[in-house]
Amino acid sequence: MNSSGKNFLIYGVSKGLGKAIIQSIPESSDVVYGVSRSAPIKMANLNWIEADLSSSEASVHKIKEVINNNKIDVLIYNVGIWETNAFTEDYDFEKISSLEINQMINTNISTCIQSLQALLNNLKASDNAKVILIGSTWGVENHNGKELIFSATKFALRGIAESLREILRNDLIGVSILNLGYLATEYEIDIPVDQVLKETDHFLIPLADVIQAIKFIISTSNGTCVKEILMPAMKDTNV
Repeated sequence: MNSSGKNFLIYGVSKGLGKAIIQSIPESSDVVYGVSRSAPIKMANLNWIEADLSSSEASVHKIKEVINNNKIDVLIYNVGIWETNAFTEDYDFEKISSLEINQMINTNISTCIQSLQALLNNLKASDNAKVILIGSTWGVENHNGKELIFSATKFALRGIAESLREILRNDLIGVSILNLGYLATEYEIDIPVDQVLKETDHFLIPLADVIQAIKFIISTSNGTCVKEILMPAMKDTNV
């Protein structure tokens, strides 16, 4: 149990945004449960849960077994795999196999739903729990992307947030979704934002900006619910 700090459960911690989250948000007094298939960076307060999220029931069972009855103050589902050749001119929906489709649905949606169901009591044990789902601009109306399965799962994530918010309203648990555009994930979190902006010409979102959005959500009281944040890059014309 952790009485002095927060308990975080963060998915997808081995790289990209998930790695930046565990490096930037939890304090040294916090306990972090980090879920990923490959090993994340080593941190004193990080408890790595090795799991393949495409195997929904097995991964959820493993995560619940590790967390047991401990409270969860912040749950961040930072997961989103996409089709072969996604976001390129070579993308071809007709060539996507049923195996790949099912793997994406399991990883992006089924495991998310089953995880939230399994961990409801852990969230309710917190005085001010926050659930933050990392969505995408591919999950909002009138985007111009062709990636059908990825888009479908990100739209579904918004549906999860809408319904979970009602399920947990009387428990004063905030449920938020961040719909993010293209991220500058090739830059480590300690790279200056000005450098990222200059080298990407404002077409990619600095990870530091997303970190600030997550910090804002976590900082709010249980009298407020931040429902949804839409964050495309400044020069992103996808939405």
